[in-house]
Amino acid sequence: MTGGPVARVLVDSPLPQLDQLFDYRVPERLRDTAIPGVRVRVPLRSGGRIANGWLVELVDTSAFEGRLSDLEDVVSEVPLLMPEVWALARAAADRAAGNASDVLRLAVPSRYVRVERAWSAAEPDPGPVPAAPAPVHGAPEGRIEDGLRSGERMAFAADPRPVRLPSGAWVGAWALTLAQAAAHVLADERSSLLIVPDYRDQEQLQAALEAVVDPRRILRTDARQSGGARFRSFLDATGDAARVLIGNRSTVYAPAPRLGLIGMWDDGDTLMTEQLAPGVHPRDAALIRQEQSGAALLFLAHSPSVELARLVEIGWVKEVPGARHARPRVIPTENQASQEPGSARIPSAAWRQAQEAARQGPVLVQVARPGNTPLLACDRCREPARCTACGGGLAIPREGGAARCVLCGQSANGWACPTCEGTRLRAVTIGASRTADELGRAFPNTRVVLSDGEKPVLRVGAEPALVVATRGAEPIADGGYRAVLLLDGERMLLRESLRVAEDCLRWWSNAAALVAPGSPVFLVGVGGALATALTTWRQGDWASAELASRRALRFPPAVRVASVTASAANVAAAVAAATTLEGVDVLGPTPVDDALSRALVRFDYAAGARVARELRSEMIRVATERRRPVAGRPVRRPATLRVRFDDPDVP
Repeated sequence: MTGGPVARVLVDSPLPQLDQLFDYRVPERLRDTAIPGVRVRVPLRSGGRIANGWLVELVDTSAFEGRLSDLEDVVSEVPLLMPEVWALARAAADRAAGNASDVLRLAVPSRYVRVERAWSAAEPDPGPVPAAPAPVHGAPEGRIEDGLRSGERMAFAADPRPVRLPSGAWVGAWALTLAQAAAHVLADERSSLLIVPDYRDQEQLQAALEAVVDPRRILRTDARQSGGARFRSFLDATGDAARVLIGNRSTVYAPAPRLGLIGMWDDGDTLMTEQLAPGVHPRDAALIRQEQSGAALLFLAHSPSVELARLVEIGWVKEVPGARHARPRVIPTENQASQEPGSARIPSAAWRQAQEAARQGPVLVQVARPGNTPLLACDRCREPARCTACGGGLAIPREGGAARCVLCGQSANGWACPTCEGTRLRAVTIGASRTADELGRAFPNTRVVLSDGEKPVLRVGAEPALVVATRGAEPIADGGYRAVLLLDGERMLLRESLRVAEDCLRWWSNAAALVAPGSPVFLVGVGGALATALTTWRQGDWASAELASRRALRFPPAVRVASVTASAANVAAAVAAATTLEGVDVLGPTPVDDALSRALVRFDYAAGARVARELRSEMIRVATERRRPVAGRPVRRPATLRVRFDDPDVP
């Protein structure tokens, strides 16, 4: 077909059979506005429906021999899908056997017409670039700068200390390292993408960036912005000026002219896990984008993930040795509690040190769970206490009072244990709010600050205070904490997960990095290899040893794993298709909810593309099977086949 330009369109649909480019004729009325990257509306042959889509490219001819349908309309006035973002979305979706349109929903925010028109009429003023950036903090002179210029993939253990910015604000040293690396890239008129787990890290990173580059060069792309503000930042990123974009995991897909750096802080954080389909981890998307663009890639962490340890071991990522700096003074302690009131979980040595430190400045107490008493059990037989109405767990709410169900809210008055008929409850875990109350009574003249997911605190001053925080919610203290107490370590390790030890080491390391130089960090009730790794500050060695253990058992990330969930027959067909490939084995299938089964397909990285193609073919086969309704029988739901690569829910 040769009659005029042909638009190749990706239909915005979750159906796997529509995950391809379709050809449409561009009518005369749309030839000025139908350009690559704009949103369009196109007709579908089934049912006369109109669907949204992306105009990916324009070509002169089509391989389709029939008559092409016309584009229905052009929606956006400016191109929103940049070529490099499309290439990344396509590659990331193929790696995970997913739809490119699902990735683009993460990459491109919702459109605001008024914002788009105001942006088109505005004169951009991004501000100057830094003339002579300072050396990158914490690294040997010139080492990271050389890697930025040559486009290397680097892993760097961040300086575990808080630092003071010229503005007087205190941030983690890692934030200054990333900011200065971005400033070096910006000085060469290249852009940077800086990805962090959550808004707490983003606040520190933005403060560090504003100290080294013009704030007009910094763009935020995160869900805490209003929809219009986020769309405006996205539009600014599509311009010609080099920028520094900071945000959460979806920032890895942001447009960036002349990309020079992808920086990622703490890639092992569970908040980095993408929950939306196809579930591509931003670390994997960053590796794909680095290879496509030739930009430098910099991973920073206090405790590296096992995935990063694998990349370093195979030589795909180079480990940059850090400059000599003081590491936290971590003291492992036996769980022998003091007899002081309120100190039931704090060893005597740590209790005395905390009392002394609290007279000089803030002291951090990290606990496992929020709330008052988040888990209750029978006092006689120790069985977990359950609500008699709905079966939910019983707990004492954050504000205290009587025990009640965490699901339906029903009071536990008159509760009796169904196992032993006991009527008394006991605390299994003690949460942050109860810990704060107990320490407030034990330290009557000291201010107590509580920070958790419900009431987060970003920073505290240098004055004396006891800061009780749940893991990951620790505020940064001006000048650093005078002591840090890491409680409930043995309870954190009881969680059933392949990554529980890795997560705990990261939580403890990040909290220990908030301490003032020379001040003590007490790790309570934990010993063995984890305690050794923390006290010697050799988390990388622990990650390498963990990787070796998983390799012996063929556990991820030594191999890749895809979970396949469907009816027993469809799981069997998908597994049979995958196991025809060499180096593939299967665990299961096992029954799950709703009469479905799940199997785990394990395979080497080299077989990933072939496994993805086979499983993708099975997804399309199941989605396109025709089922005619049978008279007198209820219509069955369409069969589905769910595939998740690198599934974080696999224990």
